[in-house]
Amino acid sequence: MKDYKITCCSTCDLTAEHLAALGVSFAKYHYIIDGVDHKDDLFVSSTPEEFYGAIDNGALPTTAQVTPEELTELWTPILKEGYDILHIEFSSGLSGGYTSALLAQAEIKKQFPDRKVVVVDSLAASSGYGLLVDKAAELKAGGMGLEALATWLEENKLRLRHWFFSTNLQHFKRGGRISGPAATIGSLLKICPVMDVNSEGKLIIRKKVTGKKRAIKEMYDQMFMQAEGGGDYNGKCYISHSRVEGDARELAAMVEAGFPKLNGKVEIDNIGTVIGSHTGPGTVALFFFSTTKRTL
Repeated sequence: MKDYKITCCSTCDLTAEHLAALGVSFAKYHYIIDGVDHKDDLFVSSTPEEFYGAIDNGALPTTAQVTPEELTELWTPILKEGYDILHIEFSSGLSGGYTSALLAQAEIKKQFPDRKVVVVDSLAASSGYGLLVDKAAELKAGGMGLEALATWLEENKLRLRHWFFSTNLQHFKRGGRISGPAATIGSLLKICPVMDVNSEGKLIIRKKVTGKKRAIKEMYDQMFMQAEGGGDYNGKCYISHSRVEGDARELAAMVEAGFPKLNGKVEIDNIGTVIGSHTGPGTVALFFFSTTKRTL
């Protein structure tokens, strides 16, 4: 069995140190502020405070997916070293990055006909995508081969649950997920939409609750209803946030108290520049594995 490496993209919203510890290389999506193109390097060259502070000061960042050429550049040295590749890509329901990966896969096959590059659409986002990458690295370290791991991901990726809420509706209005009048009224009434990612990898509003305390409780309740094993859930749990660390830690404390068999403490990460360009500040997201799969 040939050895292989796992690669992913920066939209997994883990830290660069975390990915390095897993032995996972990543391609960098782009975000553009004031006409300047930046690569999303997981806050290595900037800080969350700088990025979200720019938004507070009126910046309206846009984003661009990773290109086939950038993926080819990422994969080439790995293939030259004699490894095959399992690439786990950001949700096709939120970006065209998966298409870029398939184009790069076809092109790189011409250069390395004896090597294998397998591409999996994660149908996941932010640190949920990161949790899936982390799980894949764990299974690889346990001896699972490339083909078996790709099959496992396809069969289990929809068991990865995402729950989000936001106290800032203006960026969801920009993205077309909430209408202008709904965003205005929602902000006045302090409505926090509670959202998840469906089976197509798209962000869907599931409930509208008043106030972030109720939103935090709603997400905890969803985890208790859905987590594999219920209160006996013994997998990992990740939380990401966009400059609302206090809210993230409040949710993490509830999860750690309610799920005493968790595999380690809840990991809290920053929502990165690409996802954050669309959510803005004020978002908290919760990720875990469920017994059942996501639906539409």
